[in-house]
Amino acid sequence: MATETSKDELLQLVKRFSAYLTVKMSNLFSFSTLDSRSVGAVAGLAVAVVFTWRLLRSNSGPQRRQPKRQAPTTSSSVVTTQPNAVSIPSGDVCSSLEDLRVQNVVDEFFQTAKPSLGQIVRQKLSEGRKVTCRLVGVILEESSPEELQGKSQATVRSSVLEVLLEITKFCDLYLMERVLDDESEQKVLTALENAGVFTSGGLVKDKVLFCSSETGRSSFVRQLEPDWHIDTNPEIIFQLARFIKYQLHISPIRPERAAANVLSSPSLEQFFGST
Repeated sequence: MATETSKDELLQLVKRFSAYLTVKMSNLFSFSTLDSRSVGAVAGLAVAVVFTWRLLRSNSGPQRRQPKRQAPTTSSSVVTTQPNAVSIPSGDVCSSLEDLRVQNVVDEFFQTAKPSLGQIVRQKLSEGRKVTCRLVGVILEESSPEELQGKSQATVRSSVLEVLLEITKFCDLYLMERVLDDESEQKVLTALENAGVFTSGGLVKDKVLFCSSETGRSSFVRQLEPDWHIDTNPEIIFQLARFIKYQLHISPIRPERAAANVLSSPSLEQFFGST
């Protein structure tokens, strides 16, 4: 009984230690960049806990009491043992239960330590504070200004909304698009407002910019000097590669050649792993 009580106390200690590590890691992720060294340090501590537990368990193994062997009896009430029956030592059963309990502690620790979408956004953007982004083909379901003009209303892609709101919380975001008429501008602003971008996020209408040409959008980006620019036009991506620190090219097909500071993804939400 004393050995079992000691094991239970050690298991509770492991749980409390994992909870302490979770809090510490949460604070770490809240104030610094989520990098491989941070994750590696926490994983190393978790592994150390597991190996310490197993070492202590193995040291306490020989102290288990062995079941007494009973002498065979000739009583007529003896039950005949079937040939196919397998006897499982009690020590192996205890070992399996202990392994399961330790695994549950480790699983619970890593599930709690999973980074949030906001933490992933900050990591992916490399702590960039200003972002410019095209609307058509990235935020809106419409794929071109011509399609936008021909529709009665614009539509914000529901799958990108959560990521967009997280970016507005952390970054100074500017949205921009080439439009063919004033009605298209109003359609875009109405769609963003109906999606809650102006109320739930940190975006204001003054940071939604419109122009009449692709060159105008490129000029917007150069004047704003963002840390990141997100676009679907490969020509603009190529032109801005010399001036912008990072760019994200939204395209269903990965370009064969791209500058070292240009990343590619089929969609904005896939880039941040929210789908």
